[in-house]
Amino acid sequence: MKQLSQSFTIKFEYQVYFTAGIFNTTNPLLNDFLSGFGKAASLRKIFFVVDKGVSDTHPHLIADIKHYFSYHSAVKLIPDILIVPGGEDVKNDIDHLNSVIEAVNTYGIDRHSYIAAIGGGSVLDMVGYAATIAHRGIKHIRIPTTVLSQNDSGIGVKNGINFFNKKNFLGTFAPPSVVFNDEQFLTTLSDRDWRSGISEAIKVALLKDAAFFEWIEENTTALVKRDMAAMNHLIWRCAQLHMEHIAGADPFENGSSRPLDFGHWSAHKLEYLSNFEIRHGEAVAMGIALDTVYSNLSGRISTIESDRVIQTLQNIGFEIAHPLLQVDEANSPIIAGLEEFREHLGGQLTIMLLNAIGRGEEVHEIDINLLQRAGRQLAELQGIHSVKHTV
Repeated sequence: MKQLSQSFTIKFEYQVYFTAGIFNTTNPLLNDFLSGFGKAASLRKIFFVVDKGVSDTHPHLIADIKHYFSYHSAVKLIPDILIVPGGEDVKNDIDHLNSVIEAVNTYGIDRHSYIAAIGGGSVLDMVGYAATIAHRGIKHIRIPTTVLSQNDSGIGVKNGINFFNKKNFLGTFAPPSVVFNDEQFLTTLSDRDWRSGISEAIKVALLKDAAFFEWIEENTTALVKRDMAAMNHLIWRCAQLHMEHIAGADPFENGSSRPLDFGHWSAHKLEYLSNFEIRHGEAVAMGIALDTVYSNLSGRISTIESDRVIQTLQNIGFEIAHPLLQVDEANSPIIAGLEEFREHLGGQLTIMLLNAIGRGEEVHEIDINLLQRAGRQLAELQGIHSVKHTV
């Protein structure tokens, strides 16, 4: 028998910058980054894809981008800036992915050039996926514009689109070249979108940092009142915890473990069942509530701890239950989310529950009867009197 073996390691490294007014010509941060790679064999270009919701609420954004690159010339700007819809629409319709790839071909964007995405997490996911499959990888710059994308998805290594009515069925693990978190984009968010991203901070605090959860408890009023200093701290700490986790033993999730997906198995299914009328962060908040109460009913955490979590979610303004999230019987639509979650993991079912505030525990099976009890308890707290539903 003959055999050849090979092993090699590739180092991934990228920076996450926190700034204000990234396209102000007096802010050199973006140009300094683009200048840092030195001269290339070919003309380096940058192509922008912008979330329509962002361009609508920042009507001078496109002009600001063009003015910035007329003043700073580290790379050549492709003047045709692509506007795409935000939210799950951009991940559900493959035409948007194709429009980015078509631009790569039309404008001769090579692997020394950049595709920059400005928008919420869904736009970043789609554009990141396009960047990783075109020419087997074009440098990708993320400029997240929501709380959720600045503290979670925008600083991670995942890209993807939805397919077969399944969230992120097509995707890649590939880090961005750089991330720029610009606080000015947060000022125009609706209260709903401002609040939505806080659920991911609650999630990571519950799993990783009890002191951070206590800080969120103590600062709910400031966060709800849109205090920027409080939000900047929340985003910073949440991003830091996520990045520390990504640098751990399994950044590309080769196993069946998804330690930071607490509350997500039901959240992903709930988004689909609601036709995405429920935001991701809102669904995660309800998923956190469900898995927290289940953790209490299964004897893992105390009622006092469970009540603190639920109260914090409610103080932020989240709903903690929804008719579509109820488990009426073993074949309830939400239960299908368990199997889809297992399939997405590529192995055995692995669900994260709480052993304490600040400490998670992985389990590989769920007691449906306890899940029903958890759902009923939350429905009563939310004031949902009838949990029967049709889909």
